Amino acid sequence: MMTGFKYVAEAIKAKGITHLFFVPTIMIPTMAELEDSGITRVTCHDEKAAAYMADGYARAAHRPGICLAQNVGSMNLAAGLRDGRMAGSPIIAITGGADTASRYRHVYQEVEDFAVFAPVTKMSVEVDHVRLLPNLLRQAFRSATTGSPGPVHLRMRGRHGNVLEEESEFELTFEERFSRYPAFRPEADLKDLNDAIQKLLQAARPIIVAGGGIIRSQAESEVVALAEKLSLPVATSLNGKAAIPENHPLSVGVCGTYSRWCANRAVAQADLVFFIGSHTGSQVTHNWRIPKSGTPVIQLDIDPQEIGRSYPTLVDLVGDAKATLRSMVEAVKEPIARPQWIETVQRLKSDWRVEAKTALHSDEVPIRPERICQEITHFLPADAVLVGDTGQAAFWTGTMIELKFPTQTYIRCAGSLGWAFPASLGVKCALPNRPVLCFTGDGGFYYHISELETAARFGINTVVLVNNNHSLGQEQRLFNAAYSGTQRGQAHMMWMFKESNFAKVAEGMGCVGIRVERPSELRGALEKAFSCGGPAVIDVVSDYRVLHPRAWSE
Repeated sequence: MMTGFKYVAEAIKAKGITHLFFVPTIMIPTMAELEDSGITRVTCHDEKAAAYMADGYARAAHRPGICLAQNVGSMNLAAGLRDGRMAGSPIIAITGGADTASRYRHVYQEVEDFAVFAPVTKMSVEVDHVRLLPNLLRQAFRSATTGSPGPVHLRMRGRHGNVLEEESEFELTFEERFSRYPAFRPEADLKDLNDAIQKLLQAARPIIVAGGGIIRSQAESEVVALAEKLSLPVATSLNGKAAIPENHPLSVGVCGTYSRWCANRAVAQADLVFFIGSHTGSQVTHNWRIPKSGTPVIQLDIDPQEIGRSYPTLVDLVGDAKATLRSMVEAVKEPIARPQWIETVQRLKSDWRVEAKTALHSDEVPIRPERICQEITHFLPADAVLVGDTGQAAFWTGTMIELKFPTQTYIRCAGSLGWAFPASLGVKCALPNRPVLCFTGDGGFYYHISELETAARFGINTVVLVNNNHSLGQEQRLFNAAYSGTQRGQAHMMWMFKESNFAKVAEGMGCVGIRVERPSELRGALEKAFSCGGPAVIDVVSDYRVLHPRAWSE
């Protein structure tokens, strides 16, 4: 016999979760029950930031991340689940909700907001009696970690989760399988698997496009093994960037909209494209132009609804990426060579490197973003985690920073500007012994800059590098077009900011702040930030006029 508050605490401990992310006041008796458990309860300044931290934690730890908010903050929390839904991140969101005794009577701070969770979750349920709690909480973990992972939502009756005050007899049964993901590893049908291998053997110019499902399945080594055995070049989505070390001879880089042109051209020249763990959405395909319509496609995904969504398929492989690729590698008895095709792809990659070299080594002031990326590439330790924001930060981290070690990790925003900084705090909570570098712009950093205080208070030692061009630089082209090439009047005020010194802001919030104004200062700043023993901000003054190149397409 125990309260619902205590039962939730027991479940959290049993699941091996080390951190919770929340904004008070929600389920405070549960927080008290966890006092001696070693579980850190991270109080955030904003519900959306709490969701982003839980998202980063989930992607890094490969176990569900938990975020909580009372009823008045629940819509803010829901907004933070959007990125996790798009990225396939197993977040468990818990909110307070209406009390049946006072519903529809204008309770303070209350609106009917339950419906807003439907588009951003796999499952959203109401716990209106404590007897429902065990089944629904177990189902939340099952739903979040199985199939294609994703967020789930539990709304507790009462604005602060008051339904959990009630006592009941609980059976303390917690399934270990659903404390991590993927919870199951189904293999694709054997006939389909053999058909796929034959198609790959018969093709003259096949290529792999590795998506985020590779990372979720932890199938990086299997992708490399298959690529090496069948001489398959590998392009990746942004989410799949770390699927293969980028100095590997078969790696061609990120394709799609935020891409290297060599990767897009390689995919365009292929006579067979093998999509693995990819939604084949607009970004990875550059609005379904890379590859072009009619290109033969094989697709492997754990979610059968994704098969053939954007391209008709020659072979459908429904299964876990790691398990299925391992079987494919074992089924190929002899490695094959494609010297002409590999030489073509490597020449494309070499030509791209020659073209990018000047910008990567530039000594210009203000600093070019490419030079920032070059310094990061050379500095990042072999076990580092790089967390990237969206917009230009996604392009720079995806294409200009090279991850050269299979032990490095890349975690990127699925589309919500401002996600990267709070998410990187969640990543660091999940991986406290690994160096974590967040790359964001000033436009993204402004969203949740208050969480610097959270990092300082809890000793979350993430390093944040701000590409500070005092603007939303990616908007330049749109405003130039809207103003017929010559901006006038107050046009610049709609996408440019006053210059700010984020190093001083960081110091004022208890973090280390480092200002960088010349390229020669970058290496020393990175070394100082990672050795300072606390959260740090590297404020790099960069050139707002430098925009990422447009994606190549036929």
